Amino acid sequence: MTRVLVPLAILEGESVSPGLTTLLEPVDVTVLGYHELPEQTPPDQARIQYEERATEALEDLVETFRVGGNEADHRLVFTHDREQTIDRVAAETAADAYTIPGASGQIERVLVTLTGNVAVDRICSFVGELIGPREIGVTLFLATDDETGGRELLETAADTLSAREIDVRTEFAVDTSPFEALLEVGIDHDAIVVGERAPSLRSLLFGEEAERIAVESVAPVLVVRNLDETVTAADT
Repeated sequence: MTRVLVPLAILEGESVSPGLTTLLEPVDVTVLGYHELPEQTPPDQARIQYEERATEALEDLVETFRVGGNEADHRLVFTHDREQTIDRVAAETAADAYTIPGASGQIERVLVTLTGNVAVDRICSFVGELIGPREIGVTLFLATDDETGGRELLETAADTLSAREIDVRTEFAVDTSPFEALLEVGIDHDAIVVGERAPSLRSLLFGEEAERIAVESVAPVLVVRNLDETVTAADT
C-alpha cells in the first residue's frame, strides 16, 4: 500500500489544508509531529513537558485522515535535527513520499514535474495510486534542452497515466529556466508532485529548490522518495 509521510511542526500549530487531506484519501498516511529542540535541551525533558499537548493535536489530525477511509497513524519526535528525523521515520514506515504543507482548497488538477534526474517510472506509479479513478486532472511538466528526447519521455509518461483513466495534459519547456517555467505552469494547479533528486531527499525537501517551490507556489508539495537513500538515526 502506498504511504505518505506528513511532517508537521506540531507545537508551532502547523497543520494540513483540506485540499491535501482530500488528495491523500487513497493512500495510507503517517503524521509525523516533530519539535526541534535547542542543542542544550534533552529530548526526554521536552517529552515530559509537551507530550500530552502534542499527542492530542496529532490524534485530532489523524482522525481527519481516517474520515476519508484511509489508514492513518502518527509519530511524535523531539529532535535536534528535523531533517534526519524525517528521513529516519520515512525509512521506518516505508513511506513513498513526503509532504510540504501548503494552502489548498478543492484539488482539481495536480502538476507533476519530471524535470531533472528523477525516477520517472516511480513518480508515475505514485501518481497513479494517488489520483486513481477520481476526477482530478494531472499535468505532466518537463523542462529540458533535449526537445526530441523530452517529448518522447512526456508522451510515454502520459500514456502510462492515461491507461489508468487519468485525465492527463502535458507542458513542455525548452531552453528556459526550469524553475521559473515550473512556477509559471504551477499557478493553475492545486498541488505539485516532484521527484527526489540525488544525492539526498533532505536537500530537496528542505533545500533551496523545494523551499522556493513551496513558498512561491503556496500549494502543497509532495516529494516522491528515492528509496536508495540510507539514513542514520540520531534523535529520539
